[in-house]
Amino acid sequence: MLFFKRFYAILKARNLEFFRDKSSLAWSIAFPVLLLVGFSIVFSGDGKDIYKVGVLNTPDKEAAFLQTKYIEFVDYTDTELALGKIRQHKLDLLVDYRLGLYWINDTSPTGYMAEHLLLAQNNDMTNKEWIKQTVTGKQIRYIDWVLPGILGMNMMFSCLFGVGYVIVRYRKSMVLKRLNATPVSAFEFLSAQIVSRLMIVMCISSVIFIGCDIMFDFYMLGSYFDLFIIAILGAMSLISLGLIIAARSQSEELTGGLLNMASWPMMIFSGVWFSLEGSPEIIQQLAYWLPLTHLVESARAIMTEGANLYDLREHIAIMIVMTGVFLGLGTLTFRWNGDGR
Repeated sequence: MLFFKRFYAILKARNLEFFRDKSSLAWSIAFPVLLLVGFSIVFSGDGKDIYKVGVLNTPDKEAAFLQTKYIEFVDYTDTELALGKIRQHKLDLLVDYRLGLYWINDTSPTGYMAEHLLLAQNNDMTNKEWIKQTVTGKQIRYIDWVLPGILGMNMMFSCLFGVGYVIVRYRKSMVLKRLNATPVSAFEFLSAQIVSRLMIVMCISSVIFIGCDIMFDFYMLGSYFDLFIIAILGAMSLISLGLIIAARSQSEELTGGLLNMASWPMMIFSGVWFSLEGSPEIIQQLAYWLPLTHLVESARAIMTEGANLYDLREHIAIMIVMTGVFLGLGTLTFRWNGDGR
């Protein structure tokens, strides 16, 4: 009973501290909304600078169409996966050289142009007669695609800096030293900080998502419950990572540098702004070990592909393992006074 009383006291104090800081609260909500509004304006047009064509069974000999400039060709082995991208306008055209088939979404203007470019090359060395297949599906706007990345990035900053800076500030201002003189244990203090940050992050992210959904009518094929579970797992893994960084340090400058060192690679390589599909293998391997990657990819799969939790079991397992490892290391290395004391 005493454990829960002490835990609740710290949890309540931390939540009140955050929500009474009006500027921090306002910025946490305004920043992702401003980003989404900006992207909705910049990417409001339907046109694209280049065409994107999927290729199944790439021919051994060179085909004239595959040498066309200003077209990005992406190799696929899974036909259903590629057809899903055609339905969502992520691909303009899908070509199967072995079967002599091509697929197009009749509602895609860029697909129409890519089809004519393919047929214009019909007199190449293969002299192939193409058979047309059509698919239907709703277009995914860039703002629909980038939403999970922006919300995930906002959660990342809130989790890392919200835990990292707070604990270091407490340590530097001797708050932790005073708490250490009370019956409060390190486990009670850390668990309260983690639960508090999780509640704050989920509350703010939910408000942002609902508000922006009303404004932009986001594309959503999956379950909101599944999306909420993924958000919780992703937030826990990021909070745990922040705990490791703040476990010992007394320097806000050092902690800020370490937090930036952890956050910037995730911003660049976790698929927040652009897809890593077709990127070098080493980049994809690096992204695989970043917790934000699994959060963003899982949320994006639920929203744009209708995936469920079972479909995302690999991402879920990785986020759970990361959370356990990070929490274990953070708890073991935590010191009330820092610097190993």
